[in-house]
Amino acid sequence: MIAAGAGAANAYGTSTRDIDGIQANQAARIQQGQRNGSVTRSEAADLKAEQRRIELLESRAKADGHVSRSEHDQIRAAQQRASQHITRESTDNERRGWRRWW
Repeated sequence: MIAAGAGAANAYGTSTRDIDGIQANQAARIQQGQRNGSVTRSEAADLKAEQRRIELLESRAKADGHVSRSEHDQIRAAQQRASQHITRESTDNERRGWRRWW
């Protein structure tokens, strides 16, 4: 019975494993975009700054030792917006470096 209660608590936002996994995935997506040239240096700087803001949200939420459901939802919403920004910057056809067009 106690184990079920602990699992339910994690499902309602006290665990940040999902948040941490998403952060790692987004960082990898930004790095991949930089490597393949689909994300410019300027775009990468903006995306990384957004990731730092999300990390700050998470650290503030953890400051009291408990991440509430609303804090968890706020962080996840920020991550979803960041994911959209990464996709947009990766597919906007701006390329790193100089390319000949003729």
